[in-house]
Amino acid sequence: MMAPLAVHGTGIRHRFGDTVAVDGVDLDVTAGTVFGLLGPNGAGKTTTIRMITTLLPAPTGTIEVFGVDVARHKLGVRRLIGYVPQQLSADAALTGRENVALFARLFDVPRARRRRIVDAALESVGLTEVANRTAGTYSGGMIRRLELAQALVNAPRLLVLDEPTIGLDPIGRASVWDRILDVGASTGMTVLVTTHYMDEADQHCDRIAMMHRGRIRAVGSPRELKAGLGLDATLDDVFRAVTGDELGSDAGERMRDVRATRRTARRLG
Repeated sequence: MMAPLAVHGTGIRHRFGDTVAVDGVDLDVTAGTVFGLLGPNGAGKTTTIRMITTLLPAPTGTIEVFGVDVARHKLGVRRLIGYVPQQLSADAALTGRENVALFARLFDVPRARRRRIVDAALESVGLTEVANRTAGTYSGGMIRRLELAQALVNAPRLLVLDEPTIGLDPIGRASVWDRILDVGASTGMTVLVTTHYMDEADQHCDRIAMMHRGRIRAVGSPRELKAGLGLDATLDDVFRAVTGDELGSDAGERMRDVRATRRTARRLG
């Protein structure tokens, strides 16, 4: 029996004027998994994310979130997702609690349950003790965890994270990921994430899609993608093979070239 899909996209295209940002993408994200969408700047990742979250229309193709059509039922899709964008969205002048409560109101969380749900969201990201401090006093990692709390107040089935740890130090990155994984494990929530940190994707993602020039060039588990280049390959190697500037229309040919280079290097010691 096929596992249920959190996201099912077919032939997704989007252009900005003469620039094709997303060019015929097919994307399936299995429910309950952590799925990484990787690629260099300008690959089309954020545009794809914005179409999935209803922030941009998909002029061509179809996208469904848990079977709900994004184009036809935007409000229904928005009730299913939590979204943390690249840009910081917390208000520095408000306390942590006020920031999360604002999102609770935006998501129409009933007044009678709002306080309890806000408190639970803050606790889930480890910010209970600093909830009454203004967000302007938070560290970068704390701000990102606050934004996670904002995205969690509507108990989303799909959490969409666009570069959630960008600019954070290793401790901050680890803290954010600990909270993401804890919430996912306790709720069964699906996570769709973009990141430029290959170590994060390798460690935390169940499956990965490598995107380049608006198209998906390779899909698989981190282990499967690395195995395609050899026993000692890293996800950085896969990234370079799939998204290198010299990449033509056939990513497989480029990966075969990298495998041959690595074999030669091993023979030469």
